[in-house]
Amino acid sequence: MSATPGQTVGPFFGYALPYAGGPDLVPPGHPNAIRLHGYVRDGAGAPVPDALLEIWQADGSGNVPRVGGSLRRDGHTFTGWGRAATDNTGHYTFTTVEPAAPFIALTVFARGLMNRLFTRIYLPEAVDPFLLSVPADRRGTLVASREANGLRFDVVLQGDGETVFLAYPGQS
Repeated sequence: MSATPGQTVGPFFGYALPYAGGPDLVPPGHPNAIRLHGYVRDGAGAPVPDALLEIWQADGSGNVPRVGGSLRRDGHTFTGWGRAATDNTGHYTFTTVEPAAPFIALTVFARGLMNRLFTRIYLPEAVDPFLLSVPADRRGTLVASREANGLRFDVVLQGDGETVFLAYPGQS
């Protein structure tokens, strides 16, 4: 038996996967709301206008939510999961809370990728054994920058400044 040939994971995200409230883990008016945003760029530095990003995170107290309802936001339950598409400039935005944990898990789906990509968005002041194990010259690709109203994290899919991507056991 031969393996089934691979196919890329996109581009079909703009109409098949985004949903109302997907990027809003908390309502924009939430007292602890922050903006997590950035750009997705390809190896040539061009914007990726059809990427889809998913985040998973702890809340502001460090608790990992164990409630359902991410696909039907009720306006007050923090589920720790969100999905945002990039716009024509490769820009994405989430409305969330700053986690007490040192990082936010991020998955990227985009045209030309055979599989989704996994990475982490570390808070600027994070001290974490995994982060410290990454070579110093690559570590910055995992660390968000702080802005007045939240965090910025850019994703570079390949080439100069390529984001460090992770592989998990059993994940091809």
